[in-house]
Amino acid sequence: MMKKQEIRKVATNRKARHEYFIEETFETGIVLKGTEVKSIRQGKVNIKDSYATIKNGEVFINGMHISPYEQGNIYNVDPLRQRKLLLNKREIRKLNSYIMQKGYTLIPLSIYIKNGLVKVELAVAKGKKIYDKREDIAKRDAERRMRQHLSPKYE
Repeated sequence: MMKKQEIRKVATNRKARHEYFIEETFETGIVLKGTEVKSIRQGKVNIKDSYATIKNGEVFINGMHISPYEQGNIYNVDPLRQRKLLLNKREIRKLNSYIMQKGYTLIPLSIYIKNGLVKVELAVAKGKKIYDKREDIAKRDAERRMRQHLSPKYE
């Protein structure tokens, strides 16, 4: 009998979908030290300005802030340290081929807890131009207006 997967979102990078075109996403594990997992479970993590890089065949996330655990003592580590992401070799090669193309970058979209393990949703993204952002805002506003006029209170 298969167990039900329990997924709880801890942090999302809402700005990422506005700033980038998302090409592909990957679910990755993350190497954490000491009391970082406890801080993440409390939701004290920020991925707003974070990005990932590939060095020597390994993927690292930079700029992710995990606040120190209040009840922790000597086991707290630097909140902005570089953390390793866990991917298999085939996935890393695929990410590397994307990054070699001009304009692509790796950004985390969300952090969540899946069956007790901390996971990062990593996306291959390409930056948007200003006119692309304006176009997305205009589409969103038009959809919102259509939904409002179709709602029962206008009938």
